[in-house]
Amino acid sequence: MPTRQGWTIVVGAVAALVIGRVFGIVELFVIGAALGLAVGLAVLTVRFHQPRLAITRWAHPSVLTVGDTGRVDLLVENRAGLRSPRVDLTEPVGANNTAHMTIAPMRSGDQVTAGYRVPANRRGVLTVGPAELERRDLLGLASSRMVAVGGTELTVAPQTFELPMPALGHGVLGRHLLALSQRVGPGEFHSLRDYVAGDEPRSIHWRASARSDELKVRQHEAQGVRRCIIVLDRDGDAYPAPVTDDEADVFERAITAAGSLVLSADRVGLTTRFVTGGGIDLRGPDVAQNTLRLLAPITIGPALGELERDPSEGLGLVIVVTSSPATDAWRRTERIVDPTLTRIGVFTDGTRRGRLDVDASSVEAFRVNWSRLAGIGGLHRISRDAEVATDAEDPQREVPA
Repeated sequence: MPTRQGWTIVVGAVAALVIGRVFGIVELFVIGAALGLAVGLAVLTVRFHQPRLAITRWAHPSVLTVGDTGRVDLLVENRAGLRSPRVDLTEPVGANNTAHMTIAPMRSGDQVTAGYRVPANRRGVLTVGPAELERRDLLGLASSRMVAVGGTELTVAPQTFELPMPALGHGVLGRHLLALSQRVGPGEFHSLRDYVAGDEPRSIHWRASARSDELKVRQHEAQGVRRCIIVLDRDGDAYPAPVTDDEADVFERAITAAGSLVLSADRVGLTTRFVTGGGIDLRGPDVAQNTLRLLAPITIGPALGELERDPSEGLGLVIVVTSSPATDAWRRTERIVDPTLTRIGVFTDGTRRGRLDVDASSVEAFRVNWSRLAGIGGLHRISRDAEVATDAEDPQREVPA
């Protein structure tokens, strides 16, 4: 097809022929014919001398996190028996960006690589491509386009942070779990020790005592946290309309909090489960990776249904990420009747009723308050980039951000 410049030449050629015919000017006939012939040759050239370029695309990593920068590499190979013409490659990157590259003439069988960076500014699914090749003649009078390779989807997961998980006796939550473990049962057998005044008679190991000069009692190890259920409320009634500032968007903060908790719980070896509206219930060895893939394009949607009972054993946490204690999701989790589960509320509007609630009115507030709740002696300390202090003993003390 003629380009804009080509169509201008065509109009000029027609005008020259008409004027030459009306006034009988032979020179105008010659000029009009020459211009028309030039456009015609350009169209034939780009139509019948098409490049046979094979393009292979690699996007890495396939899953990005908000704030990361990925890379797309292209391998271009000339599979024609002749030298390829000069072509322009255009590749859309998301909805608002485009990558432009020019491929110089290549001999038969030659290969060339090119690449560009892809910034991950917002979570979601980022589509790269399809890549188009544009062939133009030397004068720019005609061009042809063809799709060289289809599109590729890159997953941009929400921003996440490494958080400390609670251990018995450390921090507000750890002390609560220690008391709970003592009420639930003695825990796993650890060793035998000598009897001391005050020990329960039922803890005496009579068979071992018969072989010793002293009474022996069973010493059990307190039962620690073994499982963690993270519940994300995505009910539209629980969140106001999003605003321009990402830090003030309560639903985005909820996604960041939920993703961080799933990732952190899975990394320290807890049996992790992620639940949200729409019947989504993720668990298993790949729960962290599957949750991040799910959270990338997730939007406000169905309300939380009935929470299926967790068949796992041992102490566990049920962490409900929602906007406030007035939401339906928070009320539904009140119906969980299991003495081994401790319910924690992560509220994005800043509400904090109980001592096990977490203020998530901002991302930094969530990180600071969760670390304070879990205590510095948790199963895993917060990562260095958090730069927050925690106080395991005094939950009311101000912690610098």
